[in-house]
Amino acid sequence: METNETKTLENLKRLTALHFHTLKPANDKSKAYVAQIKFVNYYDLGCVITDMIKLCILALDEETHKLSEKNKNEVINVSLILETVLHMFPMDEFEFLSDVSEMVGEDS
Repeated sequence: METNETKTLENLKRLTALHFHTLKPANDKSKAYVAQIKFVNYYDLGCVITDMIKLCILALDEETHKLSEKNKNEVINVSLILETVLHMFPMDEFEFLSDVSEMVGEDS
């Protein structure tokens, strides 16, 4: 039984190394993790941040037309927001969970 548990643990460690890439341990002594999002430049980062803030304002404000009346050039780029969220989605980790699910299913 102990050999099987050791083998399972080794498989889990191997799968973790292959799939867990989204979160990386922070460089400080906290138990926090860091997820990276890549931007082309500071302007790209600024666009994402401002669009997220505008989207939140629109979601919270019952009178959403006020934001668009203030500056008609400030259109929320929903595509940019969704693309950013897509980059944040941890597909490697989900693949790992599928592998673990299959491995656990084999043992039961």
